[in-house]
Amino acid sequence: MAAATKYANPDAEVVSKAQALLVNCAASNGLQNILKTNLGPRGTLKMLVGGAGQIKITKDGNVLLHEMQIQHPTAMLIARTATAQDDITGDGTTSAVLLCGELLKQAERQYSEGLHPRVVCDGYDLAKDHVLTFLEGFKTDYPDAITDRELLANVARCSLRTKLQAEVADLMVDACVDAIQSIAEVDKPIDLHMVEIMTMKHKLGGDSKFVRGLVLDHGTRHPDMPSYLENCFICTCNVSFEYEKSEVATGFLYSNAEERQKLVESERKFTDEKVGAFIELKRQVCTEGQGFVIINQKGIDPMSLDMLAKEGIFAVRRAKRRNMERVTLACGGTPVNSEIDLEPSVLGWAGKVYEEQLGDDKFTFIEDVKAARSCTILIKGPNTHTIDQIKDAVRDGLRATKNCVEDKAVVAGAGAFETAAYTSLMAFKGTVSGKAKLGVQAYADAMLIIPKVLSENSGFDVQDSIIALQEEHEKAGAAIGLDLVTGECILPAAEGIWDNYRVKRQYIHLSTALATQLLLVDEVMRAGKKMGKEVADPMQMDH
Repeated sequence: MAAATKYANPDAEVVSKAQALLVNCAASNGLQNILKTNLGPRGTLKMLVGGAGQIKITKDGNVLLHEMQIQHPTAMLIARTATAQDDITGDGTTSAVLLCGELLKQAERQYSEGLHPRVVCDGYDLAKDHVLTFLEGFKTDYPDAITDRELLANVARCSLRTKLQAEVADLMVDACVDAIQSIAEVDKPIDLHMVEIMTMKHKLGGDSKFVRGLVLDHGTRHPDMPSYLENCFICTCNVSFEYEKSEVATGFLYSNAEERQKLVESERKFTDEKVGAFIELKRQVCTEGQGFVIINQKGIDPMSLDMLAKEGIFAVRRAKRRNMERVTLACGGTPVNSEIDLEPSVLGWAGKVYEEQLGDDKFTFIEDVKAARSCTILIKGPNTHTIDQIKDAVRDGLRATKNCVEDKAVVAGAGAFETAAYTSLMAFKGTVSGKAKLGVQAYADAMLIIPKVLSENSGFDVQDSIIALQEEHEKAGAAIGLDLVTGECILPAAEGIWDNYRVKRQYIHLSTALATQLLLVDEVMRAGKKMGKEVADPMQMDH
């Protein structure tokens, strides 16, 4: 076959048969060894340094695979699969790479003993179907997950602790659960775009918090406007409070200064009437101790700002469109596109609105809102890489909590599922006839990579831990996990260690599909048309 390729393209680089499998296994093994030390809450960190000296410290598999420069085509394929896992479920990148690498390693062992890759793949497919069926029975159902705060907190904690230090992770757990509980509606998909993640480079990571309302990354543009208001009516609008130029080129002719003044006033009158309509509404609805806030998507010129400031109105101009949508979800009310639509029913409500200034940047906080169908997680940190690390982790924590609410089920963590799957596969192996048995055996061994690596990263003896887990599982007949602090066996359900059901299902699917595809590759060619080279003389191919 290699010779055939050479005839078609004499310059093609070809890796054939046994070498192709070894090349693929070596690549997946290399990637596995990089990510191995990151798995679990006791995993170590990686420091990524950019070309311009930017630093990122992380142990999130997804961030690593996105940021690392991977040259090897097989490794790139595995990295893409793992990042697809993150895009779909929000977690499980490291696990996907580890399982895929381990499946290839086990297959390589069988191949070296003369077993054909196709037979191994058949065994893998049977084993995968069995594990997925086993997962259905193994998961724990929680039909009312949305109201079970403790469960959601445990799921978020398990996800966040694998990405952050325990103290910061525990702080962000409540933020993630509060955010999901405030935007979730029964039997409707959860839209995570309704949770704004705002960053402020200031104070410490431990000062990050959940805001039941919104934080806008700009403020008022007039020094006399109030910077703190309580009991506010919120008016969201998309109305231009600026001097408008005419659509067509027009010229005004005047013969003296009075006429010019009249023209200027009549031009200005158009904008002033619009501002006047909002001021009138404010006077109509506000009583003593109440404030009025205008959040406008278009501009407000200095004259209009001055008029609004004199009335004590807090006005923000050029707000982002996504913020406009979120403000109405958080505070209630409806957006106004023209001053004609103004009436008290279009206004939203917030308990307090205030402004904070950091250097040149202003932030507007809208808190104690009525509807809270939208909210903000405010991330603080002394430097960019701390903020980035918390931001990536919070995104995963939100996804983990959302998955739990939507799946209405969770899976016992701490390596319990993989240990139980191993035992189940060994029993299943007896029902499989022929050489596919060996594939099932290899798959069962590969499943143990997760508890093995968890144990290794926590500084325990891998063999001791695995044997203890298996023996305890046989005895108890329940889900038994590994305590990463003491090295003892524990009941994950009692300790509140839960993983997402969809993450487990997805990573078993993806890893097996990719491993079986790579096993069936028997030739790797660097093909492609020549760029500007002379084509070799076909007559001289044999020389």
